[in-house]
Parts: sequence; structure tokens; C-alpha cells
Amino acid sequence: MKYKKYTNNSVNVSEIGLGAWQLGHNSGWKNMTEKEAIDLVYKSLDYGINFFDTAPNYGHGTGEERLGKALKNMDRSKIVINTKFGHTHTGKLNFSSDYIKESLEESLRRLQTDYVDSLIIHNPPSAYFDGNKNDHYMILEKLVEEGKIKAYGASLDTYEDMKLLMDTTHARVMEVFFNILHQDTLRGFEKAKSNDVAIIVKIPLDSGWLFGKYDAESRFTDVRSRWSKEDIVTRADLVNKVRSVIGTEKNLSQTAIAFCLAYDAVSTVIPGNTTAGQLADNVKSADISLSKNLIEKLENFYETEVKMLNLPW
Repeated sequence: MKYKKYTNNSVNVSEIGLGAWQLGHNSGWKNMTEKEAIDLVYKSLDYGINFFDTAPNYGHGTGEERLGKALKNMDRSKIVINTKFGHTHTGKLNFSSDYIKESLEESLRRLQTDYVDSLIIHNPPSAYFDGNKNDHYMILEKLVEEGKIKAYGASLDTYEDMKLLMDTTHARVMEVFFNILHQDTLRGFEKAKSNDVAIIVKIPLDSGWLFGKYDAESRFTDVRSRWSKEDIVTRADLVNKVRSVIGTEKNLSQTAIAFCLAYDAVSTVIPGNTTAGQLADNVKSADISLSKNLIEKLENFYETEVKMLNLPW
């Protein structure tokens, strides 16, 4: 495992992190037992993973609880935990600044820790990223002073939101939607690097499409049921085109993750894992180095064949 800088006051983080959505009970994907979830965290640690991304709404709080149980006896100084606020453990939304501290205290209790390395706003409406119009960031600064968090930021999906956050706040962490089929946030990478803002890449496999197991006939009954038949056909066609760009001899999912890691601004990538086998495959991605030529081809593919489609999440 290789490690990269996260924030100035944290240890370096593993290039592959563990996205802990799937750890929770009734997470919307595979319904893991507590033992399966904890075992997956242990396996992650065995691979050298030290970055864990979670949130109160993952499994209605059970994601944080299970992660806390797994990490309870570990050296906390070597573990980096990112959690969120805004999507509550009850499933409701509450982005009110008055709720930040309460949400954090509940997360700390579930995680069985005194602090988190970063606390981020969980995909709120764009207006919340304006530090000149919201008191959220003043409260977050106070939580840094109190030692409850080491850094703060936001989970977001577009370059415009990245820019607004960086221009109006002292955020030091952004969790951004970025993969071969969604490259809008790439426009903010250099600014983030120059501003010393860490980037966590979320959804690197495009909710499973870049894993390579879906096609035009695939149908979904979980959160991905949001896609229409037309969306599915479009994505299937694009994935086939990605295969032709990278070459059939390359592993699609590992190449997709390696593409995200190819950018210096990226600190860590958090692909979803529901099995030890998937985790092992994802970890191997960190050993893959893509050529500059292939990276440019994938960027050009997005610009010429994907960007204008405005693919839905």
C-alpha cells in the first residue's frame, strides 16, 4: 500500500480507503452481518488501509457503530476517520448549523472515539457551500479548536461547488464525485492542490458500472433503480467504449481506480466493497500505473463522448 498526504495534522492516508456505506445494516446493497462488517474492516487493516469513510445514515447508524467496534483497540493515531453530517441516522435530512455539534457527538459515540480526522457536510444543496452566507464554517472552526475534529469540508459533485467552497471557506477536505464517466470535478483538482485541500474520490466505479458486470439488460432494485432503461442502455454502451479505449487485456475496475489515483491532488479513493474478494481486487489497483497517453485518451473520451450526455448519478 502507498500513502499520500491528507491534512497537515493527520498521518498520511492509504491510496485505497474503505468506504463504509456497505458496512451498515440494510445499507441498500448487500445486507452484511455485524461479524462480516467487522471482518472486512480487519481485512482492510491487513492490506494497510488506514482511511475509513463513514456517515450517520449508513445503515441508520450501524455503519459507524460497526466501524467503531472494529477499530476500538487499534492505535487511533494511525487511523484516519472521515464522517459527515446532514443525512441523519434516522434517514432524514438536517443541514442546520444548529445540528452540527449534536450530529458529531452522536457519531463520536457510535465510533467510540474522542475525535474524527475530518467532518464534512454530506452533499447539501449548493447554497450551503458559500462560507459568506452560512455560519456552518464558523461552528466547524470552533470544533477544530476544541479538538473534536482535525479538519472539515464537504462531499460534493461538481466543479462549481468545489470552487465556491474553496473560495469562501477554509475547508481542507473535499469528497468529490469523480470517475472515467464523470470528470467535471477534475477542473478543480489543481486549485485544490494549490490550496492544500485534500481530495477523497467517491464513486470511482460509477456505482458498479466500471466494475464491468452490468450490461444493457441489467435491472436494479436497490438505490440504483433511479436509472431508466435508457440510462442503462447509455451507460452500457459507454462502458463498452471505455473497454475499447483501455484495451481488453486490462482489468476494467482496477484501471478505473488507477485512473483516479493518477492525479497528484487525490489523497485517497474509496471504492465500495461487499466481499473480501472485491477488497483484494480494489487494493491491487494501487499497484497499477497508467501511461500519460492512456490518461489523456480517457480524458478526451469524456470530453468528446460523455460530457454532453449529462449522465445522471
